[in-house]
Amino acid sequence: MRTPLPLLLLAGLLPAASAAPPATVTPGIDFSHEDWTLACDNTRTCRAAGYQRDDGDSEPVSILLTRLGGPDQPVTAELMLGQYDETTLPRQLRLQINDTALGKLAYDAGAGTADFSAAQVAALLASLSRSSRVVVVGDDGKRWTVSDRGASAVLLKMDEFQGRLGTPGALVRKGTRAEASVLPALPVPVIVLGRTVATRPADQALADSPALRAALVAATSADECEALHPDGTMFGDEGPQAITVQRLSADKLLVSQGCWRGAYNTGDGYWVVNDRPPYAPTLVTASAVDDELRTIQEAQKGRGLGDCWYSASWGWTGTRFVKTAESRSGLCRLVAAGGAWEMPTVVTKVQEPH
Repeated sequence: MRTPLPLLLLAGLLPAASAAPPATVTPGIDFSHEDWTLACDNTRTCRAAGYQRDDGDSEPVSILLTRLGGPDQPVTAELMLGQYDETTLPRQLRLQINDTALGKLAYDAGAGTADFSAAQVAALLASLSRSSRVVVVGDDGKRWTVSDRGASAVLLKMDEFQGRLGTPGALVRKGTRAEASVLPALPVPVIVLGRTVATRPADQALADSPALRAALVAATSADECEALHPDGTMFGDEGPQAITVQRLSADKLLVSQGCWRGAYNTGDGYWVVNDRPPYAPTLVTASAVDDELRTIQEAQKGRGLGDCWYSASWGWTGTRFVKTAESRSGLCRLVAAGGAWEMPTVVTKVQEPH
């Protein structure tokens, strides 16, 4: 089971960290079609996940393909059997593609996960560019079928993002363009957190300031933070939501309050403001769930069942908040509580100040 928390960096899969701290981090892309989804991050690492048909009768299952950015990078593949509901897992798994037996998978029966060999990955990729039937079979006779619907579109998008179109290493649209022309991997940005200063008694008094609340209202739409606006009904008869004030620096404060509630998610707004008028609020996010002053976290279910999540985090650099992580867990297909995979579009290395 995956935890729906902001992404922990997969250090062994990422390029070396960048020495120069960025003002902002440019996210990668996410793209979904039919039963497949793609997430590529800011280092040009891509992850594509395929699932059982949404309208079929296959048991929940997912395959994750991972490829680092840069020339001559291999694709790895791993599999997870559905475990959202209690189930009896097989002791062994075999792979079949278009009714051709491709041998046993390197299977962890305790976790219900498996890795593909290089030969199995090659056969899988060759099949996904056209109509295919990918089946894993347990030693108990149980079968799981991974859909091919949407696979070719997702793999084409991966090739495009990584600059592989027309090269021998492309997954879908191969060609003779030199492999050396593939876009290079990018380094992991390093975000150094700023030092903070103690909150002052006068800061706490600002929580009740009509002028500060008016500044937040003027800078934030009702679509972003319904509870800030007089006609907002999200919080019923509770009245205005309490504002929390924390000091970030000699002249900047972090203020927050509840913004919205849904059937299974909530969102708090966080703004950086001047510590005296004009407050000039800058919204960081209106969908946070927690903070540790220098870091703000967001985590939202894709649906009430909790089998798919979105998460993000921001870090205070001393002058601004920068997004330090963004990730989704894949499609909502009942594979695992919390989602089957970590599929980031933003990765960074967060450090304490020296």
